[in-house]
Amino acid sequence: MTYRRAAIPALAGAVLITLLLWWAGASAHALQLQGATRALGIESVLELRRWLAPWAYDPSVLTSPGDDTGVSGAPAYSDLRRTGMQIRFVALFVLYGAGALLLLRRMPPSHGRTPGTLLALWAWGPVAGTLAVAVSTPWLIASGGQGSYRLLPRLAAGIESSGPVAVLAALLTAGLTVLVGRAAAQDGETPPRSAVPARPARLAASLGTAVVAVSLLILSYDRVTARIHTAFSGTGRLSEPGDLLRQWLILGVWSGPAGTPFGDWLVYRLVDVLMLAVVWWSLRLLPGLLTRATLPAMAVGGVCATVLALLTGQVLRIPLDDTLGVWGPTHFLAALGAHVPAALTFGALAGTVAFAALRLTGERTTPAPQPVPAA
Repeated sequence: MTYRRAAIPALAGAVLITLLLWWAGASAHALQLQGATRALGIESVLELRRWLAPWAYDPSVLTSPGDDTGVSGAPAYSDLRRTGMQIRFVALFVLYGAGALLLLRRMPPSHGRTPGTLLALWAWGPVAGTLAVAVSTPWLIASGGQGSYRLLPRLAAGIESSGPVAVLAALLTAGLTVLVGRAAAQDGETPPRSAVPARPARLAASLGTAVVAVSLLILSYDRVTARIHTAFSGTGRLSEPGDLLRQWLILGVWSGPAGTPFGDWLVYRLVDVLMLAVVWWSLRLLPGLLTRATLPAMAVGGVCATVLALLTGQVLRIPLDDTLGVWGPTHFLAALGAHVPAALTFGALAGTVAFAALRLTGERTTPAPQPVPAA
């Protein structure tokens, strides 16, 4: 798929996800309507406020001044907040469009690639939202009037705040982008799926999965997590990078079975194993789905594979966390979109390692045989 044709669905997807998240932030005023708390419940209203806070221009309807999520603002600094929100939505448009352009260029929705393209575009949405929030959060922190107070912890909290809204908006955006992409693609210029030799593909997928396992199984252990969180000490504005470092390195948190039934602990660990299985299977199929296995495409594909595994684990944990009667139905989806910065870090490394393994094996992907037209 040429860049010119891929730009059409990429632009449509970038416009749609930007409008959806802008509309979600603008809809926060509905939570102030009389009867909203009575109809939804106080827990659900508070949870929805947390979801919409990163995308709302008006912070007064969502949070109180001085909140550490980086979305509060003082009247004297309202221009800074407006600038930060403008940067956030422009960055979202650019980042999603750039990632979608690369994915559609190397993974066009044709010749059996449509499910893979749909999942990859869905996974890229939370990544674009997280990066957009990361770029714009310093302006929102400064708009609170206390930009130097606990800067790095507040920056970490702001980066992690994109939340389930970005995941749900990305799902709708991915569907529309694929539909537009199928209309824009021409089968004649799109090569069929490649037949990748099994041994190099399995080796590349295994090495990439091992990279993700370092974060999920080693760095996410509670003692290691605590060591990372408290590794830095001192004084000054940049003396607390532990919060920020933890956001970009840790995919989850787990501990030993002490204090919990062993059966429950084992079920949660099986979810972690299934997450790694999703990463392995995605990396195994990725070279064959790409029209050409380049380093940028493999790196972005590794990020999408890791985010998909992360979302899979979060969805599988929903029935395991029996909190409906305590926190309300919206709490079921509260964990969606968490740990995306770490998935971005280790997903890119996993894709890079998988690409290097494919190159070092010396095996080339061979295109599938073209169908012979009837005489």
